[in-house]
Amino acid sequence: MAQKPKVNPHVGRLGYLQALVTEFQETQSQDAKEQVLANLANFAYDPSNYEYLRQLQVLDLFLDSLSEENETLVEFAIGTKGRGTVMTGSSGCTGSHLPAVSSRC
Repeated sequence: MAQKPKVNPHVGRLGYLQALVTEFQETQSQDAKEQVLANLANFAYDPSNYEYLRQLQVLDLFLDSLSEENETLVEFAIGTKGRGTVMTGSSGCTGSHLPAVSSRC
């Protein structure tokens, strides 16, 4: 199991999310990547996090995870597809940068 990112408690939510993104990008452990991506996916369900997630380009991280060989990472990334439409501020139907995971918008 991955350890919690070492974050100064005074940096707030943005700092914590940045630490998660950094950990995901730097770790070689597949277990740690799974746990971090699951945590980021959970944060994506709270609208108060959308601006932070946009700022940190977490949607791109989820989209990149769709091409991973690790099926768990792909499942977590697919689970956030609906959240991506909110995080980008679009319906997801016109965004050419979004993968065609579903034929229905």
